[in-house]
Amino acid sequence: MQNLNSSLNAEKSSTFDSTSGFIVGQRVHFAGDHRRIGTVKYVGPVEGYSGTWIGVDWDNADGKHDGSINGIRYFEAESEKSGSFVRPQNLSFGVSLLDGLELRYRGSSTKEEEEEMYVLSASNRRVSIELVGKEKLEDKLSRFEELTVASLSYLGVSYLGPTCQIRSVMPNLKELDLTGNLLSDWKDIGNICEELPTLRALNLTNNKMASVMTGLPLLKNIRILVLNNTGIQWAEVEILKLSLPMIEELHLMCNKISAITPKYTSAVQGFSSLKLLNMEDNCISDWVEIVKLFLLESLEQLHLNKNSLTRICYPDEDMLCDLLSNCESTEKSIKPFNNLRCLLLGGNKIEDLASVDSLNSFPKLTVRFYN
Repeated sequence: MQNLNSSLNAEKSSTFDSTSGFIVGQRVHFAGDHRRIGTVKYVGPVEGYSGTWIGVDWDNADGKHDGSINGIRYFEAESEKSGSFVRPQNLSFGVSLLDGLELRYRGSSTKEEEEEMYVLSASNRRVSIELVGKEKLEDKLSRFEELTVASLSYLGVSYLGPTCQIRSVMPNLKELDLTGNLLSDWKDIGNICEELPTLRALNLTNNKMASVMTGLPLLKNIRILVLNNTGIQWAEVEILKLSLPMIEELHLMCNKISAITPKYTSAVQGFSSLKLLNMEDNCISDWVEIVKLFLLESLEQLHLNKNSLTRICYPDEDMLCDLLSNCESTEKSIKPFNNLRCLLLGGNKIEDLASVDSLNSFPKLTVRFYN
């Protein structure tokens, strides 16, 4: 009973502490280490220790416990060793986008930061910037109005900052990499995109995004969106697509997605401009989930490496009838995956010859990777 009461008392103190400034659900990093990132799960006292403590669930599971200590549970950590208690002064809740820009391009860069300076190619590959004439390059990068590409990875960016300044400071920015920061609120993402009207490509890899999507504006200029390891599921993708009418590339790697779940129909609709969908390193085991994508008429590349697929097939008429039964404005004679040219299937569990033979049924498939 003592442990239960202590747990309840801990819960009462677990949401907000005005002296520390931290709240439950907030993304933080360890002071002085932008790559050690976690989520605040508890704020308050810890029995046997003085003062306020912050219970953090670390992304890389390098904690000390599962959220309980000395028999008292303060929070639920993701794993047995991902949680720890930290003093408020040893944590940072991040900086603004403009502050991150100053740190990366106007401060003196370390060797590690120079290695982080790269641009994103059209296929989301990193192309390093060659530091020839370093002083000249740094001078150019420090003039933010000339920047078309910015890499602000692992700088602790957690919010936009003064909205009246962003647009005038970076009027020509087209590609922005925010990998490994402290962003989680989709409203912040919408504000960033609205303040950068020329932005075409946005990388949010390794930011744990909230499952609730509210306040997202129409992001009509975004062509490439990278959401690798953000925790997003297909239910959120269905909401997100309404704000992305011109999206051409969508990267969803490492999100533990096991099912494709259209909101109102059996098959995915919309995404009229989507050419590349990257769902590598997820948990899809049933090919029927992939068949739900057959109405995406612009889709040319589908990346499915490192899932758990055991078989594939080209959808037959019965399968199509089931999927089309509640879809609006669709032709019954449509050819599934009509423009698909590249299908990547490496690292799955496909072994039967019928699956291999079925690849020949895709109308325009020319590039495939299968093992």
